[in-house]
Amino acid sequence: MCGIVGAVAEREVSEILLEGLRRLEYRGYDSAGLATLDDSGKLQRLRCLGKVAGLAKAWQASPLSGHTGIAHTRWATHGKPAERNAHPQVVGGLALVHNGIIENHDALKAELVAEGLRFESDTDTEVVAQLLHRQLEAGQELPAAMQAALGRVQGAYALAVIQEGQQGRLLAARLGSPLIVGLGLGENYVASDPQALRPVTDRFIYLDDGELAEVTTTEATLVGKRRASLANRCQTLAAAQDPADKGNYRHFMQKEIFEQPQAVARTLEGRLGKQGALPEAFGPGAAETFAQVRAVQLVACGSSHYASRVARYWFEEYLRMPCQVEIASEFRYRQAVALPDTLLVALSQSGETADTLAALRDAKQGGQYLASLGICNAPTSSLVRETDLALLLEAGPEICVASTKAFTCQLTALLLLAAALGRAQGMPAQLQDELAESLAALPELMEQTLALDAHIERLAEAFVEKRHALFLGRGSHYPIALEGALKLKEISYIHAEGYPAGELKHGPLALVDDDMPVVAVAPEDGLIEKLKSNLEEVKARGAKLFVFAGPGAAI
Repeated sequence: MCGIVGAVAEREVSEILLEGLRRLEYRGYDSAGLATLDDSGKLQRLRCLGKVAGLAKAWQASPLSGHTGIAHTRWATHGKPAERNAHPQVVGGLALVHNGIIENHDALKAELVAEGLRFESDTDTEVVAQLLHRQLEAGQELPAAMQAALGRVQGAYALAVIQEGQQGRLLAARLGSPLIVGLGLGENYVASDPQALRPVTDRFIYLDDGELAEVTTTEATLVGKRRASLANRCQTLAAAQDPADKGNYRHFMQKEIFEQPQAVARTLEGRLGKQGALPEAFGPGAAETFAQVRAVQLVACGSSHYASRVARYWFEEYLRMPCQVEIASEFRYRQAVALPDTLLVALSQSGETADTLAALRDAKQGGQYLASLGICNAPTSSLVRETDLALLLEAGPEICVASTKAFTCQLTALLLLAAALGRAQGMPAQLQDELAESLAALPELMEQTLALDAHIERLAEAFVEKRHALFLGRGSHYPIALEGALKLKEISYIHAEGYPAGELKHGPLALVDDDMPVVAVAPEDGLIEKLKSNLEEVKARGAKLFVFAGPGAAI
């Protein structure tokens, strides 16, 4: 995910911008840049491939002065990593930084090229800059030009813009990608994450979708709405919490369980548009690659493997596409044969799982796969560097050994992938909308589930003295049962097994008695009646049943 920092101040801003970029390095990026307006209002820009440290070194060699500026770290989505594709993008006397994806950039670019405009980059961002510059050339002031240009844009964006000759003013807008305004004394700021601005302020305003803000040294105001100050929406954040601090939670696993809704929301940010999932979120050329995919091969270990097994149902049901799932430690030692035009997808929270990396490398060496895609929580990891495409999770640090938020973020990412593949291959619009709505609803549904914490805590007491437990599921809930059993084993050292409910009669039922709790995950489809029959078998053996069901399960 890209990072944005902007500042308007009575002092020099370059060091504020560089420090802000350093604090956003955890998000992953391939290039960095900044632009400032000097005292005469002249626009200056500096960009480089690689790390913020390289940008800082270049700045030390050729300092940019000025009290107004914007900066950016870019993760390539349109156009390969190259200095000409790095932000800020400059058109005429306008500098712009952008997070997100412009869905209709191809059509807009074709329109602008037909008018004789020339493009210097391969980015969707330059399309917005060109649109905006065209409005300025037509005589509009910057705020009106921004509104007109953004009215043509479809997709997700967070933008910050400065204009030559307009010292002391910065405009910012958001739709589907996070953007905040920071308030200081004699200076104000914008950023994609409050952490970028923690050295200079603890007061923040979170912009809503569709809002356009104007930031000066003295105030921040909304454009096109009441010209009132945004100060009444200001939130003061406490001192930044160390990820290694469990706060008020009893342990890290509890903390990370409760962080799941926010982690999933971050993973979705900027990756859903009005027409559904955005294929470009997976990297440059992803849409073109996805259009060619005819099969999917998922490779992972542990919880990542179970998330992949859930996703197999989605690829087959929604896309009617063959999907194979392999444990990486087995896959790397098999002579696997891939179907034509297969997308190889490797999952790892850390991006350094040895078996997964070895499986990826062996598979790529064989040359059987159309392309490789990494789904990972660590932007600088080997997995991200070695795959053709990548989708970064936004789970944040996981201190607890047992995966919690990374697992649910992986499920979210895999459903995003299914939706993006479907969109690239002409999935019916109604199904695209349904998948997008389901994804957007996830954080709130997770909050509702976490509200049951006290009740679930009481249920957990039934397991304290037990030595064995059985987890049952059918269909896509079977891998969830496997993950549940894994969690109980990892955390409590109680032996547990995940099993397909329909296989009970083929052996495991003989082990069930009143000393073995049985956990079942109930589906909300035609398999529910089958599960009910399995649960009757368990009850007949005297086991205590714990059934987890959604509101639509007729259990």
